[in-house]
Amino acid sequence: MKLFKLQTLKSLWSPNRAFHGHRRLLASDVYSQYESVRRGEQEIPKYFNFASDVLDKWSEIEKAGKRPPNPAFWWINGKGEEVKWSFEELGFLSRKVANLLTKVCGLQKGDRTVVILPRIPEWWLVTVACMRAGVVLIPGVSQLSATDILYRLQMSKATCIVTDDSVAPAVDSVASECQFLKTKLIVSKGSREGWLNFTDLYKNQSDDHSCVKTRIQDSMSIFFTSGSTGSPKMTEHSQGSLGFRPLLSERYWLDLTPSDIIWSTTDTGWILASLASVFDPWVFGSCVFIHKLPQIESATILNTLCRFPIGTVVGAPTLFRMLVQNDLSNYKFMNLKHCISGGEPVNPEVMEQWKSKTGLDIREVYGQTEAGIICCVFKGMKIKLGSMGKAAPLFDVQVVDKNANILPPGQQGEIAVRSKPIRPLGLFSGYVDNPKKTTESERGDFYVTGDKGTMDEDGYFQFIGRDDDIIISSGYRIGPFEVESALIEHPAVAETAVVSSPDPLRGEVVKAFVVLSPTFSCSDLDSLTSELQEHVKKTTAPYKYPRKVEFVQELPKTVTGKIKRNELRNKEWGRM
Repeated sequence: MKLFKLQTLKSLWSPNRAFHGHRRLLASDVYSQYESVRRGEQEIPKYFNFASDVLDKWSEIEKAGKRPPNPAFWWINGKGEEVKWSFEELGFLSRKVANLLTKVCGLQKGDRTVVILPRIPEWWLVTVACMRAGVVLIPGVSQLSATDILYRLQMSKATCIVTDDSVAPAVDSVASECQFLKTKLIVSKGSREGWLNFTDLYKNQSDDHSCVKTRIQDSMSIFFTSGSTGSPKMTEHSQGSLGFRPLLSERYWLDLTPSDIIWSTTDTGWILASLASVFDPWVFGSCVFIHKLPQIESATILNTLCRFPIGTVVGAPTLFRMLVQNDLSNYKFMNLKHCISGGEPVNPEVMEQWKSKTGLDIREVYGQTEAGIICCVFKGMKIKLGSMGKAAPLFDVQVVDKNANILPPGQQGEIAVRSKPIRPLGLFSGYVDNPKKTTESERGDFYVTGDKGTMDEDGYFQFIGRDDDIIISSGYRIGPFEVESALIEHPAVAETAVVSSPDPLRGEVVKAFVVLSPTFSCSDLDSLTSELQEHVKKTTAPYKYPRKVEFVQELPKTVTGKIKRNELRNKEWGRM
């Protein structure tokens, strides 16, 4: 894979583009040490490992007394429990976990591990330990069903899984069908038959561990991402695209310092959790703040922002839609200055309400699992309501037509990232074991996002909608095929089509159009709707269930028999 070369970095670097809201850092700052690479004066290194080249360097700076005393990691559960780690403590504990993974579990460099944990400290320890051991991390949300887990274990050929008490029964129900799965680690206060207890074992490990040597293009993480047709794809990211990328570019969307504290409320299964609560803050030596948040509740979020010195909060638009419904005059945020939203567009009215009630702007970022942050509103940049900002550094973002021709400002097309002749650092390596889908994601010299949009004369991008049928609800990406597959298993369903439908809180929700089986009779459609919803919740991840169900006689189809989801979707959104 070709990465950025010297002249490419030079062409992207310019003082005007780079330091929006720049603040001077310490001379020994890890980020500052790579300035010659950012300026194109040195090549990107051949070898890189985020744990040894960033986290351990911050530990050294910390020991030398050249970093502010705030923790590197700060976790609360809302019930009085609290964890604070310095970079030195993070290194000490993660080396123990690395020894657990390698010496006890027998994992080797390149092996894959599925990690399904909620927002608990162990997720961060396992994440860093995987970097140290060269183990490929495959995160997943805790709401995954047994069917989802089975698919991920079989497709990834993962040899290990790390989870907790809530997910372990689902794993046990499918483990016998996973021939590559050798080790099951459970984060639990108790024991479970057939599982190794993570908590007991890692504490007894030595903290003497040598970080493996990894090339910058070596695989680091695999994220399962939903598609409009077929099952989720395995999106692979490297040490370079996840770990080294923020050293070159991402001052712009976070612009943090070692004194800053950032809180990302996103689920640990999303790539945004990796970006906003691992790689990008820790590049700057910032403190990552985490609340366990068993449930996303307005009072909990608001009280946390009032009680703790959080300067930056990152969340899905649903978070802000929910918060503005409260009387915010009762809350005084201790230190909040920057609010960032990603995952789907923020409604302009929500941005205006938040601004009027708090005096704070919401800065939008736009990205994908395949590319991380693609567009963003930098600090200090003019905010245009309805816009998701300008192209993120390292990316040449354009709006293109079906033939990959760049369209002029104001003309609608598909948002795309230039990927040739040199693939930009930050773009995914490809879809694992799926060269066909990887090839299909390219058009001419561009990686095409599947999102429609426009760019104005000032370089601001506006999101119009998906070019496929992906549903983005509360920030979760949901493929209609997964929901349709679950519905079709119910004896009442003869045929179904799933599309997005507008929702004032979640932006959009899953709606199912259902054709009943001719052999099925039902006099109570409301009861059947509830039954179908519960069926989907049990069959796949609960967040995918159709919040709206409409029974129809037939579905619109093309002459070749394909369902016209776009027609149904347009009807839902009033675009007929």
